[in-house]
Amino acid sequence: MSGNSFGTLYCVTSFGESHGPAYGGVVDGCPPGMALTVADLQKELDRRKPGSSRHVTQRRESDTVEILSGIFEGKTTGTAIGFLIRNEDQRSKDYSAIAEKFRPGHADYTYWQKYGIRDPRGGGRASARETVIRVAAGAIAKKWLQERYGVRIRGYLAQLGPLEIKFKAWQDVQANPFFAPDNSRIEELEKFMDQLRESGDSCGARVNVIAEKVPVGWGEPVYGRLDADIAGAMMSINAVKGVEIGAGFSSITQKGSEHGDEMTPAGFLSNNNGGVLGGISTGQDVMVSIALKPTSSIRLPRRTIDAQGRAATVATTGRHDPCVGIRATPIAEGMLACVLMDHALRHRAQCGDVTPPTKPI
Repeated sequence: MSGNSFGTLYCVTSFGESHGPAYGGVVDGCPPGMALTVADLQKELDRRKPGSSRHVTQRRESDTVEILSGIFEGKTTGTAIGFLIRNEDQRSKDYSAIAEKFRPGHADYTYWQKYGIRDPRGGGRASARETVIRVAAGAIAKKWLQERYGVRIRGYLAQLGPLEIKFKAWQDVQANPFFAPDNSRIEELEKFMDQLRESGDSCGARVNVIAEKVPVGWGEPVYGRLDADIAGAMMSINAVKGVEIGAGFSSITQKGSEHGDEMTPAGFLSNNNGGVLGGISTGQDVMVSIALKPTSSIRLPRRTIDAQGRAATVATTGRHDPCVGIRATPIAEGMLACVLMDHALRHRAQCGDVTPPTKPI
């Protein structure tokens, strides 16, 4: 299967299936000399792992990471960083009933049509569990970006189903299992999720991610635009169906006098363009928002077809996230970090010795 790698200079490759022995990843292109330990990756993986609250899948995985290569005496060597995360709590029997049926909204049907064979256990390669590799690779990128450029990447849950969550404080995001930026809303969110779970249904979500202190100049002007690569990376996350940069679709109703970010010697007066103009970073915060669809694996019976093309009904049992968006924040952060590190290295390679004629605002 092709399509298991992304990036140009900071390249990430993943392998594994949800109910296989392990997921593995290779990060190629990380510069040498950066201090890196298992703990740097594990702290990000712990934010994403399942079983962290009653509102997500109860699959019990420690997501313990093993670094296999690319580190010597606690520092990156510049060679490929290989790592492994073993699966520990598979229940393949939960999927025996759907082995010959296709779940509506899931990749079952498209994998079957494309490859003529599929692994139905936990979704196989299509499982969102694959995102452990993106989070681990993003942890490396986050650390390098922070140490080299002072870039800080953070995200939060902005909407859970019909419930919009206004941003209140970053400290609230780490204080609850929803990554919600307002702790006063947690009781409401928990009640909504308890009712949803009891009904056997699922819901979607919106996650916002912000990268602060991104230098001006990262990105390419036509192909390889920074915002295009960010959008592509975000769309590659399981269940993501929409991406906005800056004002996004709200720019449809804005006038040019409102949308264009005016400049003064002291800086930009707004950030409707989300920190990217002409495919190149402006030096402002890079602002991204993603929409995640409702989980496809639900208990409610739904119409479908089987592998012989006959009409059937399917209901999914087992352990599933009623809302995949709840655990999506560290995944989106990781993907943004990988794209930004890739572009930082590309910019350094071509334009590292350029001195702009005008001082950045």
